[in-house]
Parts: sequence; structure tokens; C-alpha cells
Amino acid sequence: MSTFLHGPFLWYATRAAGLVTLVLLTTAMVLGILNAGRFASRRWPRFVVQGLHRNLSLLALLFLTLHVGTTVVDTYTSIGLPDAIVPFLSSYKRWWLGLGALASDLMITLAVTSLLRQRIGHRLWRLLHWAGYLCWPVAIAHGLGTGTDHSARWVLALTFACIGAVLVSVGYRAVQATPARRLAR
Repeated sequence: MSTFLHGPFLWYATRAAGLVTLVLLTTAMVLGILNAGRFASRRWPRFVVQGLHRNLSLLALLFLTLHVGTTVVDTYTSIGLPDAIVPFLSSYKRWWLGLGALASDLMITLAVTSLLRQRIGHRLWRLLHWAGYLCWPVAIAHGLGTGTDHSARWVLALTFACIGAVLVSVGYRAVQATPARRLAR
């Protein structure tokens, strides 16, 4: 068992889970932006967009748990569970790991408040759900600033593709929100 905790498996698992979390979080972000803009078509009714957004968000949370769990269990690093939860506590890459802990906390806040949506009311849920607009760029910054692959071309390309996808969805939503487009609908 100790060889397993020292071997490269956890290192690879941590990196892979972090990148999968980034892609899932980005996809959930794009769908959330489109859904908030009332995106729908014959092939993509709103309930499909909402369902995908919700399920991909939960899947992102699962991979985030895997990312954090493998990081904490890996004996090669000195990152404990408190470091992964409390922002800027870690002595190892304090700033970048702190951003990761902050993004993680925001993501957990999004999940918990979504589960409590009926109890806390739509207005408070919506206000708290704006944390998603902070969670995603903080997670991007964490990924760009830490990890052994953060400067690899393929990781940078993936990260910039994620940034591009969110920017395109924001642009689409902005165009759809113009008064002329609203009147045409």
C-alpha cells in the first residue's frame, strides 16, 4: 500500500482529475450562461440545457473530490486536508493552492445552495449562484499557476479552449440580450 501512495499513480490521478474538473466546470459554466439567457431550440429544449448543467456540475464536483482526495492522500506532497479547504493556509505554493481551495469552497457552496434551493428561496439561491462567476476564473488561475503540467502546450491549449468557450457563450448571451434581439423573439 505504501508503494501505491508513493508511486506515480496518485500524481497522474491528481493531474487528470484536475483537468477533467476544469473541462466539466467549463461546460457547466457555458450551459449555465446559456440557460440564464433562456437558450433553447427545437433540438435543445431548456429542460435539456438545465439537466445537462446540473448533471455536469455534479460530475465536476465528483472529479473535484477525486482531485483533492488524491492530492491529500499522496505522500509525496505536503498538502493536507485543511490546506485544501482553507484558502491560503498551505505553505506549499500558498497563493496558487489558496486559489484552488477558494474555487473548491465556491463550488461546494454552489452545490449545497442548489440542493437547498427550495428551502432558501429562488432570490437567495440566485444571489448565491453568482458565486459560479467567481469560481470558474479562480479555478482557471489555480490551474495556470500550479501543477507540473501548467506550462505544457497541450494543457495551455486546453485551458485557453475553456476560456474561449466561456467567452463565446458570454458573447452569445450579450447579443441575445440586446433590445433589438429581445423584440425579435
